[in-house]
Amino acid sequence: MQNMNPVIVVIILMLAAFVLNLPFGYLRAPTKKFSVKWFAYIHLPIPFIIALRLLAGMSYRIIPLLIVAAIAGQLVGGKFNLRSGKMQDQDAC
Repeated sequence: MQNMNPVIVVIILMLAAFVLNLPFGYLRAPTKKFSVKWFAYIHLPIPFIIALRLLAGMSYRIIPLLIVAAIAGQLVGGKFNLRSGKMQDQDAC
């Protein structure tokens, strides 16, 4: 990715951080807050995001952008879980 425009690389990395965190947010939503599972679901994707950033040859300066994308992925994934749970509850009635 060295020959690509750095802005495009940052956008790709942010999308990757967002998509990588979707399933973890989905799994995190129903767990008890501050439990071991909750902590693990939040922190497991971080090494993969770091590896992607290093493979792309990007500096530490984009870390805040990747954190924002990862948090957004966690929140959206959690919303998917909560919505599917509500729909299942409505189907049971």
